[in-house]
Amino acid sequence: MNHSFYTGDNVEVLKQHVEDESVDLTVTSPPYDDLRTYNGFEWDIDGVIEQLWRVTKRGGVVVWVVGDKTHNGSETGTSFRTALKFMEYGWRLHDTMIYAKKTVYAHDPRNKRYKQAFEYMFIFSKGSPKTYNEIKDRPNKNAGKVLSGTKGRDKEGRKRKIKPIVIGDFQARYNIWEYATGKSSTTDDVAFLHPAVFPEQLAADHIISWSNENDTVLDLFGGSGTVTKMAELNNRNSIYIDISEEYTELAKERLSMYEEV
Repeated sequence: MNHSFYTGDNVEVLKQHVEDESVDLTVTSPPYDDLRTYNGFEWDIDGVIEQLWRVTKRGGVVVWVVGDKTHNGSETGTSFRTALKFMEYGWRLHDTMIYAKKTVYAHDPRNKRYKQAFEYMFIFSKGSPKTYNEIKDRPNKNAGKVLSGTKGRDKEGRKRKIKPIVIGDFQARYNIWEYATGKSSTTDDVAFLHPAVFPEQLAADHIISWSNENDTVLDLFGGSGTVTKMAELNNRNSIYIDISEEYTELAKERLSMYEEV
């Protein structure tokens, strides 16, 4: 597969190196709130949204994984404001999904709130999504049963029989997905040279859901290269962008462990 790596401001990289309507899917997790200053760099939310619209194909999807910081006892709400900003630019908010974390740090009752154990996964689409490969891994209690019966009537007024359907072993997921975090999210020790490693299976599940083989997947906050790695393993091309040369080299090293020689 073809994987392109760029180091620099993501808005400028997109302007200079990524063609109009050439990206099928973006899967990314941006720094948020006061973490918008990343390794000494800042990023432009308006510029990012505008460039994503330009480079995304009609029917393409952006998966935006983000949470809110708690400041002075209140959540900032930045995630919601960002979602509304996407919509102002013309994006559809196709789904609001939840990334539930299997492992969280100990609860401190002095905070007077329940322990935060999830982040949002906003699914933005440029028009109606052109690809949806439904993941079916939820056990079906009616597996093996046969559905039959009638639906509607023909011109003579007789009930139409429907073709019998055998119910499968699994049915589609709900939109709350649970993943291991930290050391349980990848076996690549090198990935933890980055402070915020993306769960591999989360990236893979979105890549499978919203794109097809040989499509192009973008991560404009590339970090440790998780999205790039999972694009390779699922036969997708990718574009990696990060402001840090250190993390770009880390991502290249990580990908080299999995690329076919």
